[in-house]
Amino acid sequence: MITSLNRAFIIGITLNIVYVLAEAIAGFGFHSLGLLSDAGHNLSDVVSLVLALIAFKLSDSLATRKFTYGYKKSTILISLLNALILGVAVILIVVESVRKIIHPEPIQGEVISIVAAIGVVINGITAWLFMRDQKRDLNVKGAYMHMLADTLVSIGVVVSGILIYFTGWYVVDPIIGLVVAVVIIFASWELLRDSIRLSLDGVPMHVNYDQVVSLMEKADGVKGVHHLHIWAISTTENALTAHILVDELDKMEEIKEHLKHELKEHGISHATLEFETPQSKCTGKCHE
Repeated sequence: MITSLNRAFIIGITLNIVYVLAEAIAGFGFHSLGLLSDAGHNLSDVVSLVLALIAFKLSDSLATRKFTYGYKKSTILISLLNALILGVAVILIVVESVRKIIHPEPIQGEVISIVAAIGVVINGITAWLFMRDQKRDLNVKGAYMHMLADTLVSIGVVVSGILIYFTGWYVVDPIIGLVVAVVIIFASWELLRDSIRLSLDGVPMHVNYDQVVSLMEKADGVKGVHHLHIWAISTTENALTAHILVDELDKMEEIKEHLKHELKEHGISHATLEFETPQSKCTGKCHE
């Protein structure tokens, strides 16, 4: 997975840098402010891909005395940043679309369609590179959503360019821009929600808290579970701490190994378990 993602990020960044340069050259050559603006937008996507790659690299960093988990959390922070960048992109699209509706501008439909069609191919290929792993890693999902959003924008521009070429209705361009903005909002909402949740150390979306409690309480020798906390170390690793109530401590090691194995099967790779008997002193809600 690591090697394939490295390759995907490098290919995606390279393709998009080439496209940004081509779009900027076309924008200057045809005096198209729209193409130049889109080149700037696509440049921000290159930055997002670079940030995602950096976070991906940092997630493999070793722990230190100051950062005892290393920099694994950077993958979550970058996914949140990418979600916010998508939000800013939507705002800019809406503002520009409204401005063009109020003040329509003549544009060359055929040139815009050709350049945007190239964007559909490049952004589509980049999104495809991340499609398989975006369900397993929120950071990768952020990169995927950026490329998917750009693909949708480029498709919208192709359609508007064709309609403008044959009809001369310049207002089509901002209307399609608004439609694309709405699509991006719905598509990126889940990324924003999950990124905020993990940033606040919420229970990861694919981990069911009640199922984990039930799983642990059903283990032989376990009489109860309390002080249970589940959070994400990174976009791919989850941790858990819990107090385990047992009648006697003789089988503690056996119970611990069994619980850690079961938890790992349910997506929790780091588990810290504290064992107690009914006679143990415990602050808070204990032995319930």
